[in-house]
Amino acid sequence: MTATAASTAAASARRAVEAVWRIEAARIVATLTRVTGDFTLAEDVAQEALAEALVSWPASGVPANPGAWLVAVGKRRAIDGWRRRATQDDRYAQIARELGETAEPDWDPDAIEDDVLRLIFVACHPVLSREGSIALTLRVVGGLSSEQIARAFLVPVATVQQRIVRAKKTLAAAAVPFEVPAPDEYPARLSAVLSVLYLIFNEGYAASGGEQWMRIDLSSEALRLARVLTGLAPKEPEAHGLVALMALSAARFPARLDASGEPILLADQDRTRWDRALIALGRDALARCDALGRGRGPYALQAAIAECHDVAPSVDETDWERIVVLYEALGRIAPSPVVELNRAVAVSMSEGPATALRIVDDLARPLAGYAQLPGVRAELLIRLGRTDEARDELEKAARLTANDRERTVFERKLRALG
Repeated sequence: MTATAASTAAASARRAVEAVWRIEAARIVATLTRVTGDFTLAEDVAQEALAEALVSWPASGVPANPGAWLVAVGKRRAIDGWRRRATQDDRYAQIARELGETAEPDWDPDAIEDDVLRLIFVACHPVLSREGSIALTLRVVGGLSSEQIARAFLVPVATVQQRIVRAKKTLAAAAVPFEVPAPDEYPARLSAVLSVLYLIFNEGYAASGGEQWMRIDLSSEALRLARVLTGLAPKEPEAHGLVALMALSAARFPARLDASGEPILLADQDRTRWDRALIALGRDALARCDALGRGRGPYALQAAIAECHDVAPSVDETDWERIVVLYEALGRIAPSPVVELNRAVAVSMSEGPATALRIVDDLARPLAGYAQLPGVRAELLIRLGRTDEARDELEKAARLTANDRERTVFERKLRALG
């Protein structure tokens, strides 16, 4: 093989490894966690399998089932490690013998769906802090980087990294089993699990960084897991509320990108392309939530807001007054500066940009560094005729965002201003 051919093969293999890992990482780590019984070890051997793929795939080619290949290599690495420790730990030696003697089954990604859910429950064990649970699960299941998680929570990257390391050590010290807990243990973990699925979906809905505006695979997986969760906890209103929110939001996916992958904002979307089946699923889930008679929580309230958008024939015909009321209710039970920013957008549509701008200006400190703040402020300033100020805000938003596609939106608006 010539040097050029070798370089091309290596680049192709790297792209293949990155693609497989992006899509299958959670399932690979979940499977290896079930096999090894050790969350940290599973992550380590998965990374070793990736390193081996980068070496062997350029020469041998990408295997027909790359996910199965990575799991098999990860399992072998775990066995090798246990055998090296055989004299120190008979228990691990026995596990290694049993696994080594078992024929390697064909690995079907669709057959290990519950492993991912088990992995989420493990990462959301009560021995961990809520912050640690969410950071760890977003890292392992959602595949988010520490930088992306830090942006989602508006905290320093070092803080996220410390939370993840501490969570792994705590799980190992507590010897947490790899299993879905008994039903009577759901309440202790359900809130964190719902939070994680919500954040994973959001990262897919509007990626915090990178070249893609959306990661539909990530959002689809979050919705799938949320639907599985409603089967485990059918009487939990917020589980149904979360499914409703995800389905009603995902219904707009077909219209959110143009042919070149550029974002299409809500006002410009072709509503005939929205997925009516997902809208029906979301509305049914919201009805199930309401039927339990315990009131709407944060996810159900957000689902109700999404429903207002999905049933409206156009932006102008949207029930903005109802959306404002729903955001006010959401702000009372789950207050956050991001909720207030979204409320300001609704207020601008129902009462006008001047009222909304006062709300936005009060968020300057809590949302410092958040690209959407100057983005929203720019829209309000444009409507008020304050073009020069709007241009400054759009330039700031373009600098702050880490997502390339979102940056093009701000730059396109800048060009439109002249």
